[in-house]
Amino acid sequence: MDPITLSRWQFGLTTVYHFLFVPLTLGLGWFVAYMQTRYYQTRDETFLKMAKFWGKLFLINFAIGVVTGIVQEFQFGMNWSEYSRYVGDIFGAPLAVEALLAFFMESTFLGVWIFGEGRVPEKVHLASIWLVALGSNFSALWILLANGWMQHPVGYVINEAKGRAELVDFFALIANPKGWMFFWHTISSGLATAAFLIIGVSAYHIIRKQNVDLFKRSFQMAVVVGLVTSLSLFLAGHTMGQYMYETQPMKFASVEAHWETSAPADFSIITIGDLSGKREVWSWRLPRVLSFLACNNFDCEVRGVNDIQAEYEALYGPGDYIPLMVVTYWTFRFMMTIGFFMIAASAYFLYLSLNDKLEKSKWLRWMPAMISLPYIANMSGWILTEMGRQPWIVQGLLKVEDAVSPNLTTLDLWISLIGYTVVYGALAVAMVKLMTKYAKAGPDAAMHESVDVVPALVGADD
Repeated sequence: MDPITLSRWQFGLTTVYHFLFVPLTLGLGWFVAYMQTRYYQTRDETFLKMAKFWGKLFLINFAIGVVTGIVQEFQFGMNWSEYSRYVGDIFGAPLAVEALLAFFMESTFLGVWIFGEGRVPEKVHLASIWLVALGSNFSALWILLANGWMQHPVGYVINEAKGRAELVDFFALIANPKGWMFFWHTISSGLATAAFLIIGVSAYHIIRKQNVDLFKRSFQMAVVVGLVTSLSLFLAGHTMGQYMYETQPMKFASVEAHWETSAPADFSIITIGDLSGKREVWSWRLPRVLSFLACNNFDCEVRGVNDIQAEYEALYGPGDYIPLMVVTYWTFRFMMTIGFFMIAASAYFLYLSLNDKLEKSKWLRWMPAMISLPYIANMSGWILTEMGRQPWIVQGLLKVEDAVSPNLTTLDLWISLIGYTVVYGALAVAMVKLMTKYAKAGPDAAMHESVDVVPALVGADD
C-alpha cells in the first residue's frame, strides 16, 4: 500500500471509531437534561434516578469520544499537510470556533454538572446540563459546516500567488445549505441513537422486573423520541438527496447505480455488478421513482455516471471520477433499510406502551439487540458521505492524492496505523465493558456512586 491509501485507511479508522460516540453524546445529553428538569419540577425521585443513571452512561461515552476526537485534529497536520496548506484558511475557521467556544463550553459545564451538585444553586446545576447538551450540538454544527464546505465549497477564492484557497465570505460558509442539512440529519441521528440505547437498556431491565416504573418511563419517553427522529431522518435524507442531485451529481448517480442519463429515471431496488464495479450485470428497478426522488417529478432527467465521467474528464483532466459504487450503493441501502425498520419498531412499541401491553410482548426481549441499529446506520451514512465524493477531498477543488503529506513513508504509516488500531481496539473493549457494566447495574449503583459528600465535609469543618 502507498502512503495515500494508508493515510485514507488511517483517517477512515479514526473517523469511524470516533463517530461511534458522537451521535450518542449529541442525543443522550438532551434526555438527561430533560430528566433533571423534571426532577426539579416535581421532586419525584424517579426522575433523579433516571438522570443519574442515563447520565452515567453519557459520561462514559463522552469521555472516550473526546479522546478519539483529538487524534483527528492532529492528522490534518501529520497526514494531510497539503490539504491543510491549501484550504486551511477556510477549513480552520469553523474548527477554531468549535474548539475555542463550543468544546470548552460543553466540557466546562459538564464539570459543573458532575461536581457541582450540592455545591452550586440548583438552578445553576440544572442550567449546566442544558448547556452541556447545547454545547455538544453547537460543537457538531461547526464541524458539520466545515464538512459541508468540503462537499459544496462556497465563499472562497483561489490565491494564485500563494497557491491556495482563501476565505472571502465567512457568512456564505456558515449559511451553506449542505452543512445545515448535515446538521439536521446528524442531530436527528443522535437523538435516535440515544432513544434506541434507552429502549434497549430499559427493555433489559423490564424483562427482569428491575426498577420497572423507572424503566417504563424511560422506555415510553424514548419510543416517542425514536419515532419522531426516525421520521425526521427520513425527511432529512430525502432533502439531502435532492440537494446532492443538484450539487454532487456523480455521488447521486453512484448511490443509485444509475449508469446512463435518462428521463424518466428508474429506481434500483437491487443491482448486481461485475467485479470491476464498472458494469451492471442485472438489476430490478421501479419505473420513474428515481426521477421523483431527485426532483419531486416523475419525468425529470437524472444524469448517469458515464455522462458525468465524460464531463469531469473534459473539465478536470483525465482520471477516474467514479466512486467505488459497491460501497456507495450498499451503504445507502443499509442505512435506508435500517431507518425504515427503526420507524416501524418505534411506532409498534409506542403503541404497546400506550396500551399497557409492553410487558406482555414477546418482541420485547429483542430490543436490547436493536441498540446496534442506529450505529450501523450512522456508520453507513458517514462512509457514504465521504466515499461518495471520491476522488475529491474537496469537491471539484482538491483531490485526495494531492492532499496527503509529501514526506510520509509507508513505514511511518504502517507503524501509526497498527498503533491506532491496537489502542482503539483496547478502548473499544473498555468502552463496551464499562457501558455494559453500568447499564446492567441499574440506577441504584449510579445513585450510590453520586452520594452527596458536602454534608460530611461541612461536619468535618465544624
